[in-house]
Amino acid sequence: MATYETSNSVVHRTSARTPGENQLPSENGSIRRNENLNDVRDMTQRKEDMERIKAEVIRHVKDHLNEVLDRALTDSVQSLSQNTQTHTDEKRNCSNRHKLEQGKVFVARWSLLDELFEISHIRTIYHMFIAALFLFIMSTLAVDYVDQGRLVLDFDLFVYAFGQLSTVIWAWLLMFSYTLLGPYHVVSVWCGLYHNGRWRASVSVASALMLCASQLSMLGIFPVYVVLHYQLPPASRFIIILEQIRFVMKSYSFIRETIPTILKNTLQNGEPLRYPSLSSYLYFLFCPTLIYREVYPRNTYIRWNYVGMNFLKILGSLFYLYFILVRLCIPVFMNKSNQPFSTRTLILALFHAVFPGMLMFMLGFYAFLHCWLNAFAEMLRFADRMFYKDWWNSTSFANYYRTWNIVVHDWLYYYGYRDFLRLSGQKLRSVATLSVFAVSALVHEYTFTMCFGFFYPVMFCTFAGIGVVFNFAMNDKRKSPVWNIIMWMCLFTGQGIHVCLYCLEWYAQIHCPRTGTSFWELVTPRSWTCSYQ
Repeated sequence: MATYETSNSVVHRTSARTPGENQLPSENGSIRRNENLNDVRDMTQRKEDMERIKAEVIRHVKDHLNEVLDRALTDSVQSLSQNTQTHTDEKRNCSNRHKLEQGKVFVARWSLLDELFEISHIRTIYHMFIAALFLFIMSTLAVDYVDQGRLVLDFDLFVYAFGQLSTVIWAWLLMFSYTLLGPYHVVSVWCGLYHNGRWRASVSVASALMLCASQLSMLGIFPVYVVLHYQLPPASRFIIILEQIRFVMKSYSFIRETIPTILKNTLQNGEPLRYPSLSSYLYFLFCPTLIYREVYPRNTYIRWNYVGMNFLKILGSLFYLYFILVRLCIPVFMNKSNQPFSTRTLILALFHAVFPGMLMFMLGFYAFLHCWLNAFAEMLRFADRMFYKDWWNSTSFANYYRTWNIVVHDWLYYYGYRDFLRLSGQKLRSVATLSVFAVSALVHEYTFTMCFGFFYPVMFCTFAGIGVVFNFAMNDKRKSPVWNIIMWMCLFTGQGIHVCLYCLEWYAQIHCPRTGTSFWELVTPRSWTCSYQ
């Protein structure tokens, strides 16, 4: 309207223009207005189309991502299912496996607990155990203050258990020196004579006899003599005996891995004899594995803070063990020792021992298999940290035995089970399994007999008897979570039996010492007949 009036006034001033010309601006304005409206409508329509396309793209992307995630989760579940069925797969394809597998392959990887402790929920469980340690300390101080009127925090038990450390040190140095130089040089001399001489059979027999005699003397008789002659206390005995077993397993692995390589090597004219270096063998004696290799995967640097924290955790675990013994074991079993041995006494003592046995079990795993081995692995830049797997998720004892202690399991598998199968022509698998259990049971029983100073075949019976039954009864076919609960109940009960029977026998040996040296006197448990009078 305003446009029209304006155009009329212009017409009156400029009479040269025609009436038809006076209407052109109005029509042009309406056309522009219509075009603007159409542009707005088109733009709005484009925006709506773009929003609709965007929504469709987002929906398609979500559907595609959901499909990818579902497929990934399905693959991971199938992979886990296949891992839990390892033993069944071994039975189906065992012959192919033993033909194709050449030995343990070391791969750079972290320990499972180090990865799990990155999760705040798992780290909270670790904090709960630390809080329990402080509660043990506070309760010990409170009891001492109430009973004696003062704060007493002595560690007489530690001083007694780790007594005569000087004897332990020089005995260990002798065993270590022999393990480093003895087998290495005997095999080295045999290697040179075998490839250069004519009397290969005689040289091999003489070298084998010399090696067996030296091994028996320095790693068999000598540690037993030190333990018995010097009457070492329990913890010092554990150090000597466990190091004896470790040196035997390490030296055997070196011999077992080196001799087949030497026999396979055929020297050409002028070619030097290839033999492992002493430095590689020295490294092997300290690195946390029982399988010898000349080269292992190595990390690029050492995290000394990590090493220090692990040793600090080991010290904390020792204090934890001390308070468990002082608060939960010694008072209970010292009182039980005043009562005649009976079924009632045994049952009560057994259930008293389940909780401290469970704590000792967890401490032993964490302090040794995680902290101790990881500390040495870090100092030596040893990259393969798979010292254990997720044994706590096991629904069968067969899987638990395979994942609880990978270091020892690998040695028993490659040098016990697999070599037995190779010698028997891939037959008698059950006999091979039983032989491995027998060796493990004998070594455990030998360790506890030497360390406690009395023969009480609890370890042998639980390993060679109950352990074998559980291995075949609770096999990898058990998948339900109920079997995981049953496994934990059996583990806790077993640890309670160990703590209960060994503690009762310890105090029985004190109250009713042996009066003779006959065979039956030595092998009959004193807790069965001691009257405590």
